[in-house]
Amino acid sequence: MAPQLYLITPATADPEGFPDTLMSVLSEAEFSALLVSRGSMDAATYAELATKIVNIGQGAGCAVLLEDDVALVKKIGADGVHITTGPEDLADAVAALKPSMIVGAGNIASRHDAMTAGEMDVDYVFFGPLDGSDDTQATDLAQWWSETFEVPGVLSLPDAAPRSDARGSEFLALSTSIWSAASPAAAMREIVAALEETA
Repeated sequence: MAPQLYLITPATADPEGFPDTLMSVLSEAEFSALLVSRGSMDAATYAELATKIVNIGQGAGCAVLLEDDVALVKKIGADGVHITTGPEDLADAVAALKPSMIVGAGNIASRHDAMTAGEMDVDYVFFGPLDGSDDTQATDLAQWWSETFEVPGVLSLPDAAPRSDARGSEFLALSTSIWSAASPAAAMREIVAALEETA
């Protein structure tokens, strides 16, 4: 079965111009989740961007997650949070948001990290960098995880071709391979076609 799609916004997304680009990509495929990457944005810029994306993403039928900001999740009505800052913050997020909202665990660098996160009632464990850069260790970890545990895994791949190689993970994360294209919508269309060919 083909993995579900998990879209990550670029870390340099402009709150003014990006929403139109995002809508064009969301119209090309069905996404289960959309993570608003923070990058180096200040709090006000991130809140402005996240608020716009929550409306767009939820309108398109996908769960919108924020990066490491539980308070903002509650304030703007996002669907959950993606935690990259370690087990303590992950535990706090689970306590604050579960069971009504989604909590995902990121920045997983080892089997120990993955198992620690998986024991905390998280909704998924994310393997690989948010920007989709190549990480062979993350791919191996994701395959091990999918073969061993029931908590869903999300795998970020640098280039989604052949795009079905999610190594058993339930979700395939897309980021730079979309946004760096001349036409993100066209790039997404190609990914959908590749997934259909290998389904």
